[in-house]
Amino acid sequence: MVVKIARIAAWLLVVAIVVMTLGPPTVRPVSGFNRSLEHVAAFALLGLAFGLAYPNRRMLLALIGVVIAALMETLQLAVPGRHAYFSDFVINAASACAGLVVAVLLDGLWRRTAGAIRRDGE
Repeated sequence: MVVKIARIAAWLLVVAIVVMTLGPPTVRPVSGFNRSLEHVAAFALLGLAFGLAYPNRRMLLALIGVVIAALMETLQLAVPGRHAYFSDFVINAASACAGLVVAVLLDGLWRRTAGAIRRDGE
């Protein structure tokens, strides 16, 4: 059940990030937080969602996350009113990978908890 929900969330996040990154500046919501913090939140959630959705592919997901972060920044060069920054690429890529690490940690926690429950219930 978690995997199905995570897959839906992951792909919805992809759509949201693409629209906010490549859409006109007026499409991008303003949260009032620091722009870098917004990037961290968006890409960490994306990494977490994909990490939970595809648990057997996390190394590949990390590579794809870095490539996608680079692609998103590069594509902004073609969008009027948008700017590409190397610092945004680094933040986005690192945050996506950090989200994947959190997914690994959560998986480990859930497995240990499930194992402890099975041992106690036997």
